Amino acid sequence: MLHPSYTDLMKVVNSDVVEGDTPVVNSRYSIVMATAKRARQIIAGQAAVTPLQASKPLSTAVAELEEGKIKIMPEDPEEEVELEKAETMANARKNEMNETNEEA
Repeated sequence: MLHPSYTDLMKVVNSDVVEGDTPVVNSRYSIVMATAKRARQIIAGQAAVTPLQASKPLSTAVAELEEGKIKIMPEDPEEEVELEKAETMANARKNEMNETNEEA
């Protein structure tokens, strides 16, 4: 079981939405995609914005979302390019580490 629940996370994300406006998030899928994206950013080297020292990037991302420290925004094509660059750099670092370990 996920703690906090998807419902709780959706309430936090949509707390700033004025009644009658379209909610930022209206499905579990949106929560999963947003937290996964944030976890990838943390893996790529972005600093966490919560004092919680979680053992896994996804746990950190969920805590940041629950605390309202990050916001879910509509997709931005430029942001996607930046995320892809960060993921490529992280994969390159991982490959370098694997090659170093194999040589040793």
